[in-house]
Amino acid sequence: MEAAVAIGAIVVALWLGLAGVMAAADHVRCLDAAREAARLAARGEVDRAQVVAAGIAPRGAAITVHTEGDTVFVSVHSANAVLPITVHGDAYAVVEP
Repeated sequence: MEAAVAIGAIVVALWLGLAGVMAAADHVRCLDAAREAARLAARGEVDRAQVVAAGIAPRGAAITVHTEGDTVFVSVHSANAVLPITVHGDAYAVVEP
């Protein structure tokens, strides 16, 4: 009986650890996608920014590119597949002349 409880606890701990690593990796991918999209949008390539960000971001991520004045703001949000959390990455860039 004790072995079954111990094995169950180990499996849950490993699952939570793996889910945490996956969430961290998705967060980094969201940050990378937002950074690249902001850089491209600042150069005037907004359509390409959406495509590139979608390729970098986790599958199913929502990508928002917003330009206000001389500043570009990009936000990438993604729901984690294993844990009920949402990871996101934001980036800002100044529009190039």
